[in-house]
Amino acid sequence: MKLKKYIASIGVVFATMALSANIAYAACATDGLASSQAKPDGFPARALTMVVPYGPAGGSGQVAQGMATAVSDLTGVSINRDHKPGGSGTVGMTAFMAMPADGYTVLEHIDDASSAHALDSSKPNPAVDLIPLVTSQITFSQVYMRVGDDRFNDWDSFVKWVKAQNGRATIANVSKEGSMERVTMKFITDATGMKIQQISFDKGAPRYGALAGGQVDALFEQPGDVRKFLDAGKFKPILTILKERPSVFADVPSLTDAGLDFDPLFRFRGFYVHKDAPADRVKWLQWAFQKGFCQPSYQKFNDSKYMTLIESYRDTAGSRKLIDTTVAQYREVYKDMGLEVK
Repeated sequence: MKLKKYIASIGVVFATMALSANIAYAACATDGLASSQAKPDGFPARALTMVVPYGPAGGSGQVAQGMATAVSDLTGVSINRDHKPGGSGTVGMTAFMAMPADGYTVLEHIDDASSAHALDSSKPNPAVDLIPLVTSQITFSQVYMRVGDDRFNDWDSFVKWVKAQNGRATIANVSKEGSMERVTMKFITDATGMKIQQISFDKGAPRYGALAGGQVDALFEQPGDVRKFLDAGKFKPILTILKERPSVFADVPSLTDAGLDFDPLFRFRGFYVHKDAPADRVKWLQWAFQKGFCQPSYQKFNDSKYMTLIESYRDTAGSRKLIDTTVAQYREVYKDMGLEVK
């Protein structure tokens, strides 16, 4: 399969991110930055606005809250979060791009911004049309079942059950065709021969609620985003989309265990400012958000969301490299999938 060679090349790029689940950094990535930074001409003189293109309960909402808290604790500057879900991030991106490029508005976004540009080059390129302040989360995905579901109890029995449903089985997922989730599910269904309906949700809360309430049979998500459901014993992971099992999910089969021969795609989340924002304000924002990554509250948050299993931090240059590589690789994947790449 041609797709495999493209995903393998993505895997090579992300291989440098992978860490053992048992490794922890004694020092944080931005400990070398100055502990304080003078405000350029008094900026910011008022609260910042953070546009979040997804709902407050999902992974983007959680990381936006975590980073806003860290930056505010560090700088004393308030950050108001403005959630604009819809279109798998396009509604929020469009709103952000229409706002004044004065540095007072920042954007939280995920790898969907990169994949959207890869599919349609008229969409904003987050490495060019935006300035990445920091990438603060890189994580893997899992497939979940509802605890107590007596139709299946692990990955093998789930696959067997799905095949017996003749296309009537369902899994909650994001809505955007070509997203990391959708591409990964295509690899899984192609490899297993499963036919499963992907039920679209842009917001995290209804997506999780669909599995909890039995409206869908499974869920594709990242572990940190559903941590409270795992801790409450409501959800159970049945497949970890990594080559090897991390120790915290030692009982959950990996891709290798399941006989799935492709390299995993990863979710990454970060914060941006418009490329035309004043340079001195951008410099202050870069310091604030990169230093915010190492605030104790944010480090505790990332640890609680399993975000320390893969090296999450990227500064502006590292984020641009990550985005550029992601765009190029997704473009090749889409072409091979037969999607129209504009």
